[in-house]
Amino acid sequence: MMLKTLFTGATLLLLSPIALADWSLDNDLSRVSFVSVKKNTIGEAHYFKKIAGELTQSGQFSADIQLASVETLIPIRNERMAQYLFNTKLSPTLKLNAALSEHLKTLKTDQSQLLNIPANITLNGINKTLAIDVLTTQLGNGNIIVSSFMPVIINPADFNLTAGIEKLQALAQLPSITQSVPVSFTLTLQKK
Repeated sequence: MMLKTLFTGATLLLLSPIALADWSLDNDLSRVSFVSVKKNTIGEAHYFKKIAGELTQSGQFSADIQLASVETLIPIRNERMAQYLFNTKLSPTLKLNAALSEHLKTLKTDQSQLLNIPANITLNGINKTLAIDVLTTQLGNGNIIVSSFMPVIINPADFNLTAGIEKLQALAQLPSITQSVPVSFTLTLQKK
């Protein structure tokens, strides 16, 4: 009887979507976007076209955003942001890492969970940890969707990006470009 109970428990654990899964980020169903404001009144939404990432069964999440893939819907602005703001020749990616092991244990199929996650961000050679509010949902097929519950406010000065903003402002002959940038995201993680 005890052997049967152990076998049943082990079988249920192995069949659990969390127990055996590793997930990879689906670039087509994921988006990281940000808003810039110029002339104090004109807001414009932008996003990155190339994002890669994975979540291991141990709960380690990592993502790389290819900064040269920035899409502003204006080709010359894309080039200028890549060159002057993000300096992609020296620092081509934004890297994000977070430990989610405790949260994966409580994530249930077809339910959402609101979490506050400390995320480690490396941008322009500078490493910073930010607390991010996320809404996670595990779908019936084992995929996980992670979305920002509130925008993450990035201060460009924290990542030594102020000079790049000033250069863009001068090139576009603008009186101002915002120095606080709200960032939102939806990430779809497909079970491997």
